[in-house]
Amino acid sequence: MKVLKFGGSSVANSENIKKVIAIVANASQKEKIAVVVSAFGKTTNNLLAGANEALLDIKVAKQTLENIKTLHHQVIDDLIIKNKKEVTEEVSSLLKRLTSIYEGIFLLQELSNKTLAKVSSVGERLSSFIIANAAAERLDAVHKESRDLVITNNNYLNAQVNFKVTNQNIADFFEENKHQITILGGFISSNLDDETTTLGRGGSDFTAAIYAAALNANELQIWTDVAGMYTANPRVVKQAYAISEISYEEAMELSHFGAKVLYPPTIQPALRKQIPIRIKNTFEPENSGTLITKKPKNGNEVKGISHIEDISLITLEGGGMIGIPGFSKRLFETLSLAKINVVFITQASSEHSICVGVYENDAKKAQELLDETFSIEITRKKIKPIIIENDLAIIAVVGESMKNFQGLSGQMFSALGKNNVNVRAIAQGSSEKNISAVINKYDAKKALNTLHEQFFEEKTKQLNLFVTGVGNVGERFLAQIHQQKKFLKENLKLKIRVIGISNSRKMVFDNSGIDLKNWKEALENGEPTSLENFHKKVKASNHRNSVFIDNTANQSVSEVYEKYLRDSISVVTCNKIACASNFKNYKTLKEVSRKYNADFLFETNVGAGLPIIDTLKNLVNSGDQIHKIQAVLSGSLNFVFNNFNKNTTFHDVVAQAQKEGFTEPDPKIDLSGVDVARKILILARESGYQLELEDIANNAFLPKESLDTNNNDDFYTTLTKNEAHFQQIFKAANDMDCRLKYVAEFNDGKANVGLQHIPSDHPFYNLEGSDNIVLFFTDRYPENPLIIKGAGAGADVTASGIFADVIRIANK
Repeated sequence: MKVLKFGGSSVANSENIKKVIAIVANASQKEKIAVVVSAFGKTTNNLLAGANEALLDIKVAKQTLENIKTLHHQVIDDLIIKNKKEVTEEVSSLLKRLTSIYEGIFLLQELSNKTLAKVSSVGERLSSFIIANAAAERLDAVHKESRDLVITNNNYLNAQVNFKVTNQNIADFFEENKHQITILGGFISSNLDDETTTLGRGGSDFTAAIYAAALNANELQIWTDVAGMYTANPRVVKQAYAISEISYEEAMELSHFGAKVLYPPTIQPALRKQIPIRIKNTFEPENSGTLITKKPKNGNEVKGISHIEDISLITLEGGGMIGIPGFSKRLFETLSLAKINVVFITQASSEHSICVGVYENDAKKAQELLDETFSIEITRKKIKPIIIENDLAIIAVVGESMKNFQGLSGQMFSALGKNNVNVRAIAQGSSEKNISAVINKYDAKKALNTLHEQFFEEKTKQLNLFVTGVGNVGERFLAQIHQQKKFLKENLKLKIRVIGISNSRKMVFDNSGIDLKNWKEALENGEPTSLENFHKKVKASNHRNSVFIDNTANQSVSEVYEKYLRDSISVVTCNKIACASNFKNYKTLKEVSRKYNADFLFETNVGAGLPIIDTLKNLVNSGDQIHKIQAVLSGSLNFVFNNFNKNTTFHDVVAQAQKEGFTEPDPKIDLSGVDVARKILILARESGYQLELEDIANNAFLPKESLDTNNNDDFYTTLTKNEAHFQQIFKAANDMDCRLKYVAEFNDGKANVGLQHIPSDHPFYNLEGSDNIVLFFTDRYPENPLIIKGAGAGADVTASGIFADVIRIANK
C-alpha cells in the first residue's frame, strides 16, 4: 500500500484537481492507496483571516466566506456530475455552520484556540469530501474523515498525537475498508472528547506520515509543485537541480534549514518504520522526484545547501563565565520557558562566550529576558549586557558523507571569503552532516550561488561582468564575449554573463544576463547613469565572481576602482590613468586588491593584447631582477612614423591613425608622449621601482602651440601649420639612413621617452605598422634581451587583451 499526499498548490483549482485524480487513478492500478489532501489553495489562510475579521466587522468576514464558498462550488460544478446535489448540500451545510461560528465570534468578541481549530479545519474537511466524490465518479474511491482516526491531546492548534489510539483506529478502519482508494483530509484531528484539533504547521504532511507508519506502507509520496528536494532553493539558485536520493537525516537537516518542500516532523513516523518517502511534482508526474531512504545510493558528498533568513544572533560573553558552571543552563532554560526556539548554537572553547541564533521576531524578547536573568552578573561587570545582531541568515551545507571527505569546510569558507561573504559564527555537529554559518542576510543569495557553484556545478565557473565604456574597445569586447560564449562553456567550463553596461549617458542592468545581440537597444532604453549610481547598482546586485570592466580613458572612472576592490569586486581596465597616477594611489590599489581578494588586472595598459605585464610579473615573481627596458610602446606613434614621409603630410597620417582606432580619442595624448610615459612608468613600477610620472624625462617632438591646444580641431590645425617642422624631423632621420621611432627607456631607476633615430641594425628598425616591441634586460637576460613583439594598438587587440584578463580571473 502507498500513501499519497497532495498539498495546497496541487489542489488549488479544478484543473489541478483533475491532474491529482489522474495521478491517483494511475497509482491505484497496482495496489490500494490512501490519499491525504490539503485545503484548496489558500483556503486555510482565508478561513483564519475571516475569523479575525469577524472580531471587527462581520460583514467583511462574510465577504471572505463568500469568496471561499465561490471557489468550492466552482470545483463542484466542474468536477462532479453524479452526486452534485448531495455534495452541494453537504458543502453548503458545513459553510452555513461556519457562518454561525463567525457570527458567534462577532457577538462574543472572543476567538479562542478551540474556535480557531474548528475554523481552520473546514478547509481540509471540504477539500477531502469534494475530491473523494469527484474521484468516485470513475474510480473506486471513498471519503473518510481524519478526525475519526487521528486522536490527539487537547492542544487545539498544535496537537500531540496519541499514537497508540490513532494507530489502532487506522489499522481497524483500513482492515475493513475494501475500496481501492481512500481520500482523507490532512492537518485535522480530534481529541478524546471528540472535539476538533489540528496538527499545526506542516500538519498535512504529518498526517500522511502518520497513515504511512500505521499502515506499514511501502512508500509515502509527497506531491507538491516542485520536482523533489533541490540542491538549493531553485528560486534563488537557477542552476539548482532535484536530488535523486537522500537519507532521512539529510532531508531533516535540509528541511530544518529552510527547505520548504518537507516539514521536519513529517519524517519522524516514516523514519521510525523506515518507510521510503518520495517527493514528486503534481505538474510533472513523469519526473521521478527525490527518494528519501535510510541508505540512498551514493551521490555527491554534499547533498544540498539551504538557509534561513531573518535570524538574530544573541551573544552572552564575559570573563566571569570562564570556569563557572551553569551559565549555559540558565541561558537555554530562560529561552525554553519563553518558548523561544533556538536554531543555532556555538561556544568558544575558552568558555568566554556563547552564541545562539533565534528568529528575529523573538530577539527583543530574548534580550530582555536574558538581561533580567543575568542582571546580577551584568551589574557586577562579570559579563557584558546581552548583545543582539539582527539582519542575519544561517546558511547550511548538508551531506551525510561529508565526514569521509577532507577539506570540505575549507572549500566552503574559502569560496565564501573569495566573494567577500563575512561569516559571523560557525557551527558543526560531531556527526559532520551539517556545517552551518551565520552571515549577513544581504549576502544570502550570493552565498548560496557561490557554494552551489563550488559543490554542484561541474567545474563550470560563472563570472558576472559590469562594463563601463562601450566605444570602439567596449563594443569589440562585448562582441568577442558573445562570439566565444559557446567555446568558453564547452572548453574552459566558463560561463560569462554581462549583468550591467553603461556609457556616459545611460546604464542598463539585468541580473539574469544582458542579451549581447541587443545590448545597444537595451542601453538606449536604460536609465540615466553616473559613476556613483552604477557602483551602487553593482554593489546592490551582490553577485558572486563580479568583475568591473573599464574600457574608457576617463580619469573619473579610474578614481572609483578602490570602491569596487573594497567590495571584493575585481577590476580589469585598459585605462592607464590609475596605474600611472601618484605612486601612493597605485600602491593602495595593489594593497586593497590583495586585502579584499579582488583581482586588479591592467595588461592592456602597456601593449594592448600583448602579454607584456604578465611576462614581467613572471620574471619578477621567479626572482629575476629587471635592469633595463627598451621599448616602442605606442602603436599609434609607430603607425604614424611608419607611414609619414616626404610624400605625405603629418596631419593626414595622424588623422588616418585616429580613424583606424590606433590613437586615443584625443590624439595629442599619444603624440605628446604622455601615453608612452605612462606605459614605461607602469613597467618600472611593476619591476619594483618607485617612480612618479614627473620623473619620466619626456623629449617631446610636438611644437609648443600643438601641446597648448584644448580640442582636436585646434590640434589638427597646428599640425598643418607646422608641416615643415615635421618634414625636417623626417629628413634628419632619412639623411642618416635611420627610421623614426618613439622609444621608451628605463635603466636602473631612471626613465625617459622620446623620438629617436633607429639604425638598420637595431631590433626596432623593421617594426612595422602599429606593432609594439619590448626588450627586457635582466639578470637572466643580460646581453640578449627577452623580446616581446606584436600588434600594440587597435580596438580588437585591446579588447582581446581585456578578455584575456577576464579569463585569467576565471582560471584562478
